[in-house]
Amino acid sequence: MQRRKFLTAVGAGMAAGALPAASFAQSSGAYPNKPIKFVVGFAPGGATDLIGRLMAKKMGDALGQPVIVENKGGASSNIGADAVAKAAPDGYTFYVNAITNAINASLFAKLPFDFEKDFEPVALFALVPNILVVHPSVKANTLQEFIALARANPGKLAYASSGNGTSIHLSGELFKIMAKVDLLHVPYKGSAPAVTDLLGGQVQCMFDNMPSSLPHVKSGKLRALAVTTKERSPSAPEVPTVDEAGLPGFDVSSWFGLMAPKGTPKEIVARMNVEANKALASAEIKKGFLDLGAVPAPLSPEAYGEFIRVEIKKWAEVVKVSGAKADS
Repeated sequence: MQRRKFLTAVGAGMAAGALPAASFAQSSGAYPNKPIKFVVGFAPGGATDLIGRLMAKKMGDALGQPVIVENKGGASSNIGADAVAKAAPDGYTFYVNAITNAINASLFAKLPFDFEKDFEPVALFALVPNILVVHPSVKANTLQEFIALARANPGKLAYASSGNGTSIHLSGELFKIMAKVDLLHVPYKGSAPAVTDLLGGQVQCMFDNMPSSLPHVKSGKLRALAVTTKERSPSAPEVPTVDEAGLPGFDVSSWFGLMAPKGTPKEIVARMNVEANKALASAEIKKGFLDLGAVPAPLSPEAYGEFIRVEIKKWAEVVKVSGAKADS
């Protein structure tokens, strides 16, 4: 009973990382006593990989053991997720998950794992806004002007995405639903070729991840109309949110966090949550995230689990209404 009360107190205090690491050392024995692995479901160099590596280094330093990042790309991150779902729940294998996994839960007709049932939520790392950018030839300087232009020209404005079912694609689909506009979706195989065609004027707009478009906004090659999060981004505080610029309730973040195989001991989950939240409070991680357009987002394991459930439900509705299909 005392141990149960202790773990309840741990869950309540995780978001602030208030409990000292020593308490967890006592409850989890010698953990960790060997290297820990963070599996990333994408190739090196993307946002999931970069954020995962920043956190792996900082958390490894605090844990006293190396945290090794292993990239298992393919099938929209499902290969890496499946490997971790089937890994031993011993606290030495974790999955760096992202919004992609919440979308995949409804985008794919069948998966070899259940994202809610086969994982333990550990910690939310970061929120990254998407940003609505337009080519300078588009005659709209504000979100309201863009909505009016789109309504006056149904199906004539094309928006690019990094592929069917991505957060960039579904940000556009959610915008179409809420703004009651008809935009033409043009999917690409990745963000880079999509941005290239946007810069060339072959497409008119894009709900891009902030890190890849912000440099073009600052150079004047693209015009930013709004960011998709509820709060303005510290990386571009002059750009309003979609919510405040005319679509109340619009809130889309690309997000990244940490999951463990189902059955991982609660004490280990709690310890890793504490170390993650301590890392997120550090100047080093704050600076690294700012450079990526990311915002630290500490949560308890319980709150992160609820966050994921809400995201899965939200994107299931968008996938259904939009008719989005997974790329083959």
